Amino acid sequence: MSLSKFITGKSAPKPEEATSKRERRKEARPGELVDAALDLFVEKGFAATRAEEVAARAGVSKGTLFLYFQSKEELFKAVIRDNISVRFQEWNEEYETFEGSSAELIAYCLNAWWQRVGATKASGITKLMISEARNFPEVTAFYQKEVIEPGQSLIRRILQRGIDRGEFRADIDLDYAIYSIVAPMIFLIMSKHSMGACLAHDMEISPAKYIASQVDIILNGVVAPAAKTKTKGQVKS
Repeated sequence: MSLSKFITGKSAPKPEEATSKRERRKEARPGELVDAALDLFVEKGFAATRAEEVAARAGVSKGTLFLYFQSKEELFKAVIRDNISVRFQEWNEEYETFEGSSAELIAYCLNAWWQRVGATKASGITKLMISEARNFPEVTAFYQKEVIEPGQSLIRRILQRGIDRGEFRADIDLDYAIYSIVAPMIFLIMSKHSMGACLAHDMEISPAKYIASQVDIILNGVVAPAAKTKTKGQVKS
């Protein structure tokens, strides 16, 4: 009987089994490091988070972290890529197969974005970028390419779909209309991660009600139907 079996009552693992476990552990490390980095970046910000803290949170050494990511910037890029960028393929596929109206598509996209990103820890990335973007141009350029540009492109496609189908006005300035959809969601993120701490308990924002209200205002405005003919043409840029 082996010493291992005598002590534990179990046979020692075969060499190939031990190797297999080590390989699985090694394969899991990049994902574990990205998850740990997301937690710390959201909690502390990019500048204040140290590589050794991420490694410790993931249960590995600092040296192990740098085997997978050459710098903290590269680690943050992986966080962006794995938590937000990866979503655009599925969102564009859903755009192509969506069968409802363009108004329904806007509502669907805002709710889907909130469920898949906004309501998760990944939404803290947006708050982090707003507060630290100017200090880290390399990361900012990456975020611009991986998140902002694809996001604006998708919103533009949705609005253009509505114009082409005769559902939206043809004179919409698409370059600026996209911000009417982006801005409310940024406010919701900032409320969750920053301003929410300043709100009274009875003023807590319901994401579902907030999104429904914003969609209604985006699509219908705030002017009463009977008053639209009176105000039409009075407000010009």
